[in-house]
Amino acid sequence: MNLARHSISSTAPVLIFDVRFDPDCHIFTTSTQAGFAVYRAWPLQLLRKRELTGGTLCMVVPLHTSSLLFLVGGGRSPRYPPNKAILWDDALGREVAELEFRERVRGLACRRGWLAVALRRRVVVFKLGTEISRYGEWDTCDNPRGLLAIATATHSTLLAIPGRQMGHVQLVHLPPCPPPESLDPPSSLPPGPPPPPPTKHPVSIIAAHTTALNTLSVPPSGHFLATTSERGTLIRVWDSTTGTLVRELRRGSDKAEIYGVAFRPDEREVCVWSDKGTVHVFSLVGGSGSSNRQSTFSPLKPFIPLPTYFHSEWSYAQYHIPSQSSHISLSAPPSRPPTADDIDEEKCVVGWIQAPSNNQDDSSQGAMEHQLIALTYTGGWYRLSLPRSSIPPKSATPTHHPTSGTVISASPPSIRAISMTRPRSGSVSSFGTRIDKGKEREREREGKESRECALQEFRRFGRWDGWG
Repeated sequence: MNLARHSISSTAPVLIFDVRFDPDCHIFTTSTQAGFAVYRAWPLQLLRKRELTGGTLCMVVPLHTSSLLFLVGGGRSPRYPPNKAILWDDALGREVAELEFRERVRGLACRRGWLAVALRRRVVVFKLGTEISRYGEWDTCDNPRGLLAIATATHSTLLAIPGRQMGHVQLVHLPPCPPPESLDPPSSLPPGPPPPPPTKHPVSIIAAHTTALNTLSVPPSGHFLATTSERGTLIRVWDSTTGTLVRELRRGSDKAEIYGVAFRPDEREVCVWSDKGTVHVFSLVGGSGSSNRQSTFSPLKPFIPLPTYFHSEWSYAQYHIPSQSSHISLSAPPSRPPTADDIDEEKCVVGWIQAPSNNQDDSSQGAMEHQLIALTYTGGWYRLSLPRSSIPPKSATPTHHPTSGTVISASPPSIRAISMTRPRSGSVSSFGTRIDKGKEREREREGKESRECALQEFRRFGRWDGWG
């Protein structure tokens, strides 16, 4: 009997319409039927909540960790007209500005002093100051998902939007992002100079895919660009200055809807999550202690012309988001509109944090390591550590990953039990419910450790009366 498959509660299941991290994954916002709330990403803590009456929101976008939020109404009874973007100051508890368009707002991206709004076939950029002024407008191809991505680090300039042709990406360079205002006393040292301009003129168009784009992601620095298409099998990482393809990573061989791609803060790894309920982690550098999986036929590439499938790099670490229901419909469409009446258990958002290592064997206790926070639209908060071998050694501060998950929650879901009882569509890069003995013997011969991320902590969020 597997009791961990069911969430026993006297209240109705939480229904989350929107959840997203700030650029640095310090906080995240969530929108429910009751209003919206702001949480600290780790350790999980409800910072503030705002109850709204008269409708629901389909987007709550934080402007870094400030009190400013951008709100967009949506659902059957939208709180605001869907063709408006509302600037909300949560310190004042009211709207301070609104932007109205002739059509529905599809997507938002912001950084200090700037806001980009994606419409169906164009992207409009505004400069935020004492007043909001229109900076520029760019035409795109049909963009129903509202795709756009903006670099948020100090001195960064990149804004990535769909191009005019399907599968293309247009790179726009805005004025450099200013540094954040410091609350500390002013330093006697002068501020550091901005980075020198590129020696070559940056490219403006990248022909990323032959099919429609599904996601666009950039790290805070804007040095790279990650793209996926509607096929959902490949993740391509580009140099945003030269437009060259840096890495091509394979999520799987079957079609899927990729929900997002997130770069690690030091840009050494990326994580990818999709409607398969699996989070994949890829390495972007060689010789870092973790290597992406490759086909056993890959050594024959110099001698035999093989299909590109056998040249692919597969994720070196994975995690299956557990199901909280006893059944799931495989015939349902992969995505549901925001504020739908049913709960999409597959959908999640993932971000990177730095947390102390829990490895008991570490010689230096308290060493920091990169971990993942996964937020599901059913109110699940998962803190995941990567396999120990995935952390590259550093000369000054070595970091390590725990070899086993220490669950802090009093009654968390059982990782193996739940994920193994949940049916998934086949994927070459996913783990099956039955371990192939030949593959297991091969891993033992190669001396490889487990490729599964370890659950360190599980909590609930989204309810007004606690975590659920």
